[in-house]
Amino acid sequence: MSTDAERRTAFIHGLRDLAAFMETTPAVPVPTDPTIITYYPEQSTDTGLRAEVDRIAALFGTKVDPRLLPHGLYTAARCFGPIHFEVTAILEAARDGAAGEPPHGF
Repeated sequence: MSTDAERRTAFIHGLRDLAAFMETTPAVPVPTDPTIITYYPEQSTDTGLRAEVDRIAALFGTKVDPRLLPHGLYTAARCFGPIHFEVTAILEAARDGAAGEPPHGF
């Protein structure tokens, strides 16, 4: 699980370093589209995957996005301006190739 203290600290420091760099180097362009950071939970069953996404959605203060369910993706997100932090479970149907291609626009 990615709540390991060292990984978490390194991730947060990396985000802060990026923000400081971007703030002090205005010649570097920023993406025109939203930037998506995705966490993929590691569980053995769809039930476990859904439970983990539901848990994180509650921490986000959001709900699962139903638009991607037909594609076998169980996703919740929280946006910080143009930065989207999402948690996505790839359900068994999608892993087996039974689900259609997900849309690529947000």
